[in-house]
Amino acid sequence: MSYLEVKDLKIHFPIKGGLFSRTVGHIKAVDGVSFSLDKGKTYGLVGESGSGKTTTGRSIIGLNNITSGQVLFDGVDITNIKRAKSDVRKDIQMIFQDPYSSLNPKKRVIDIVSEPLRNFENLTRKEERKRVQELMELVGLSPESILKYPHEFSGGQRQRIGIARAIALKPKLIIADEPVSALDVSVQAQVLNFMKDIQKELDLTYLFISHDLGVIKHMCDQIGIMYKGRYVEEGTADDIFFNPQHIYTKRLVAAIPDIDPNKREEKRKFREEVKAEYEKSYNDYFDEEGLAYKLQPVSDTHLVALPEKG
Repeated sequence: MSYLEVKDLKIHFPIKGGLFSRTVGHIKAVDGVSFSLDKGKTYGLVGESGSGKTTTGRSIIGLNNITSGQVLFDGVDITNIKRAKSDVRKDIQMIFQDPYSSLNPKKRVIDIVSEPLRNFENLTRKEERKRVQELMELVGLSPESILKYPHEFSGGQRQRIGIARAIALKPKLIIADEPVSALDVSVQAQVLNFMKDIQKELDLTYLFISHDLGVIKHMCDQIGIMYKGRYVEEGTADDIFFNPQHIYTKRLVAAIPDIDPNKREEKRKFREEVKAEYEKSYNDYFDEEGLAYKLQPVSDTHLVALPEKG
C-alpha cells in the first residue's frame, strides 16, 4: 500500500463579483490530480508558476481547503487534516520556498526551531535547548547560533534553519516547496545534497515541489508534470527525461541547459524538433479549453495525458 495517496484532488477558489460579492465562478487551481508515494522515496511535482503544484502541497498539509477528493497518509484519511489526530499532523511537515519570509524576523533561532516542540511535546527548558542545539548540529550549523536572529544568517543557512524546524518532530513525510529556488546555484547543491543525506539518516519521505527539472532529476524517483491544474505526464525519472511523450514535458526537458559542448548541436536539434511539433500539433495534446486530457498508460510506469482515441 502507498504511503501517501492522493485521489482526484480538486481545489477551486471562488471568484466574487457584483454588488453583494456573490460567487460568479471558480478558479480551478487543482482539477482532478491523483498520485501515490512510497515510503522512503521522493516524488517530484513539476510545473510552471500557476500550474497548481504548490496548492497541491499546501492542501495536503491543511493550508488550503480541499474542494473534493481524498488524501490518505499511511492508510489514514487526512483529507481534513485540521481535524486529524495530533500524531498525524506532527508526522507531516513542510519546508517553505522563501527562507527570507518563512522565518519570523523578531524571533531568535531557538524560538523558531522549538515552536513545533512546544506545540506537540512537553519538554523542560533545558531539554528543549539541548534538542534545538542537536538539530542545529544536524543541519550543519553551530549550536551557539541558537541565540541569533534570522537576519544574521545567509540564505542557505536560513533554509537550513527551516529544515531544522521541519525535522524537529521527527516527521515521516516532508513537503518541500521549492526549497532551493531562492538560493544561489552553489548553495542549492549544498542544500539538496544535505536533504538527501538526512533522508537516508532519518528515513524520510519527500514530496518535492519545483519548477526546475534539473533539481528534480537530482532528487526524485517518481515525477508528475502539472499544467493548468492537471497532470500532463507521470512516470519514473527515466521515463520523463529519456522518453517524454507529452509536448509540454518535451518543452520542459528541451529547456534544460547542457554544459557538455559535445552535445550542444544535438540539444539544438532537439529544441528545434520540439518547437516544430509544438506549433504543428498543440491541439492534439489539449482540449478545446486548452486543458490536458485524462492520463492514459503507455507503459507499466508511464502515464500521459492523451485523447482516448490516442
